[in-house]
Amino acid sequence: MKSKDIHNYDDIIDRPHHVSSHHPQMSLDDRAAQFAPFAALTGHKEAVNEKERLTEKKRILDEHQKEILNLKLLEKCMHIKEHPQMKVTYFQADEKKSGGKYVTINEALKKIDEYENLLIFMNGLKININDIYEIE
Repeated sequence: MKSKDIHNYDDIIDRPHHVSSHHPQMSLDDRAAQFAPFAALTGHKEAVNEKERLTEKKRILDEHQKEILNLKLLEKCMHIKEHPQMKVTYFQADEKKSGGKYVTINEALKKIDEYENLLIFMNGLKININDIYEIE
């Protein structure tokens, strides 16, 4: 800025600040809000992230795989009072879209609920037997 430009405002620099008699003064919060960032597409980023999140389809077991799982469950059932440790891989359905993911846990088995078709673990986790993919 040139020193010549500074002198251009000499005529108004010492005048009092104008206050409107018709419009109330804006609060400092309202003035600050004018300069806040604006998101025209609220939720757009979250929707894109959700769309990009991958899920997989539930794998269908053949009869041989089902038989192996049943034998392993029968063995665990015989030792249920000892709360045997189990490493189970099961399908966990996604709450927001079709598909899901496979989860592997290693927990102590509390009981097998044959009526509800559930494995119930000591930590409170319940797994539907039909969702089990593998027992190690």
